[in-house]
This record gives sequence, C-alpha cells and structure tokens, in this order.
Amino acid sequence: MVELKTPEQIAKMREAGLVVAKVHEATRAVAVPGATTKDLDDAARKVLAEHGAKSNFLGYGGFPASICTSVNDIVVHGIPDTVTVLKDGDVISIDAGAVIDGWHGDAAFTAFVGTGHAPELHELSRVTEESMWAGIAAVKQGNRLVDISKAIEGYIRRQPRPATGKYGIIEDYGGHGIGSAMHMDPHLLNYVDRKRGRGPRLVPGFCIAIEPMVSLGTAKTYVLEDDWTVKTNDGTWSSHWEHSIALTEQGPLVLTAVDGGKAKLAEYGVQIAPDPLA
Repeated sequence: MVELKTPEQIAKMREAGLVVAKVHEATRAVAVPGATTKDLDDAARKVLAEHGAKSNFLGYGGFPASICTSVNDIVVHGIPDTVTVLKDGDVISIDAGAVIDGWHGDAAFTAFVGTGHAPELHELSRVTEESMWAGIAAVKQGNRLVDISKAIEGYIRRQPRPATGKYGIIEDYGGHGIGSAMHMDPHLLNYVDRKRGRGPRLVPGFCIAIEPMVSLGTAKTYVLEDDWTVKTNDGTWSSHWEHSIALTEQGPLVLTAVDGGKAKLAEYGVQIAPDPLA
C-alpha cells in the first residue's frame, strides 16, 4: 500500500526535511581528521534538540544512535562510536533523519575527510550523487516506480569505468516510501529488475526517498555481527547519497534540500513545486 500525502502533510515533511539538512550541515563540519563518529552523532543530536525534532533512527529496530556513519568500505548503517577515529583520506557517508509531529525526513551524503583522496573516489561520489538527481528528475506524474530505477542505473552505466573496472550498484538496499513512517512501501531498486514489473504509477501525494549506493567493485554486501553495519564483500569503498521527495500537482519538491532541489533539477529542465514553507 502506497501512502499518499495531503499538501498539509507534505508541509510537515518539508519541516522535517529542513531539519535533516541542518543536521547534514553540522555533521559535515565535524567530519574532520581526529573526530570520532560519536562526535558526529553528538552534533546531530544537538541540532535535532534545537529544532524540536526527534531522530527516526534512534531506537529503530534497536539502532543505538541518531545517525548512521559509514566509513570507507561500510556501505550503510555504520554505528557511531568513540572508537572509530576519522583519518585524513577517509570517506564517510552520513545518513540522518528527523521526525516532526509524526512526519519523517531522511537523507544522506558522502563527505571527504581531510585531503589527498584519489580522483576515483571523488568520481565515485559524483557518479552516485548525480545518479540520485537523475532518479529525482524522473519523479513526475504518469511515470512509474521503475522509471526512477531506470534513470539511476542508466546514469551510472553511462559513466566511464573506474580504474577498478566497474561500479557496483548495491543490490540488497535501496530507496523507500516515506511519510508517517521512515520506511514504507514501495521499495525502490537502484537498478531495473524486470521480474518486479513496473511498480506503482507516480501521482500527486507520492513521497519517496531515493538513495543510490555504489561501490568501486562489487554489488554484494554482508552484515557484521552487530546486525547493522553493512560492508562490501570485496572491501572496495562506497558512496551513498539520498534525498526525500514529494510529488505534488505542481511537480516534485526535494524535501531535504535547502532550495527544494531547484538548482539541480533545473539542469534536467524540471521546475520544482512551490515550497509550502516559503
């Protein structure tokens, strides 16, 4: 069942999304050599408290932190702690969410710790982020869920291969519906699986979190004994980008982007919907 939102509910999700954007800003500033991943979590908790929001990660299925901090070959769901100290040259994906009055926002980004990163790592992050925007641009009335998957995969496959030989589009994790819960139907693959059909039609009120995860090698992952931390099978490093999007009668609105997605979607010739909080 796909939960369709009213304009009033989308406005609440926009509030939550803007808090997520502030969490991203705060954690990006803290992600420097010498910081622990717990330092990032503390920064996130402070922002959430300042804006009267709650983390939708904390306590979710027993998850013990307010954000996910996934370093290098950790794809998703890395748990912040006082032991993991960020080093110059690390790559970290930070996934954060917020709840306001029962409505959720969820977004992730990849950051570079310090300097001296190989060009292929910068390109990995760029390709992952741009594939997300290609998927967002496919959120339009009349399309189906598979059109988002097709846009994401198509963008990645069109890019020059990295020195490692290929980009691995992570298979076991993907995007999801979002609204009165953080994870809802439908599940969104970041590649096309023809056995799954075309999926639901995109109509006003449809809200989705689009989150490609890409590695410099394998598409396969495994989970550590903590039952959360997901790593690539071959140890290659990965990137993770995510935004939450609402489709309205006037077009899409990127709920977790400060400008609503205006600048990036203009590159695709897509005009965003009016911001309900403007």
